[in-house]
Amino acid sequence: MTDKIFDTEFTAEPELLETFGDFVAIVRQLRRDCPWDKEQTHESIKHLLIEEAYETVEAIDDHNQDELRKELGDLLLHVVFHSVMARETDDFKLRDVIQSEIDKLVRRHPHVFGDTTVTGVEDVLKNWESIKIRSGEKKSAMEGVPRQLPALLRAFRIQEKAAGVGFDFKTPENAWEKVDEELNELREAEKDGVPVAARQAELGDLLFAIINYARLSGLNPEHALRDTNKKFIRRFQHIENRLEETGLSIVDATLSQMDTYWDEAKSLE
Repeated sequence: MTDKIFDTEFTAEPELLETFGDFVAIVRQLRRDCPWDKEQTHESIKHLLIEEAYETVEAIDDHNQDELRKELGDLLLHVVFHSVMARETDDFKLRDVIQSEIDKLVRRHPHVFGDTTVTGVEDVLKNWESIKIRSGEKKSAMEGVPRQLPALLRAFRIQEKAAGVGFDFKTPENAWEKVDEELNELREAEKDGVPVAARQAELGDLLFAIINYARLSGLNPEHALRDTNKKFIRRFQHIENRLEETGLSIVDATLSQMDTYWDEAKSLE
């Protein structure tokens, strides 16, 4: 038995290993015996992987541990299922997936598994990006930010990648100055009546600057906007419910009536 790089206290218990082995065996048998499972490809179920990831995030947002447990299981199913399909075509095996991730975790945490010293989270994040580039994993610090991410979240991750190699504002105040600059440029574009494409570009710059400020201030703009979306829906549905109580439909109400119930919804929170 080879020496392990991790502390032995974290060795997986036999019950966990047996349960994981049973899970993999079940997925393999489903792939062989279930008409639906045997027809699937990486491409045919990729959208389901995205759906399961979003459902997992929803369970986290709702602080629902029971649902989180279930959704994590669904995510694990997709990891194993894709690995089983890849094994059939001799592309890679599940063990390869796990081993490559182990190698990556050890390589990117020299402060845990090596002799590198860090003073805090900031050092860890900078090391993370520099290790990827110096090891040849990435040619550009911008690699690894999926195009499929929602634009706001992608902007946040792009900024994190740039900051990881030192390209960043020094303080949140510096980032806020950029927000003011971009806001003024958008106002000037609106005042001058420039084409829509140019105004849209200025709007994009402003949003990017706001996201930068949020990141440097320790705020997650994706979480913030998601919470605001939920808040708006909650307040708007209050308007609908109150109008229904008076016998009015939302499509027949005046803006003044809707504003009254909007303020009422705010006061109730």
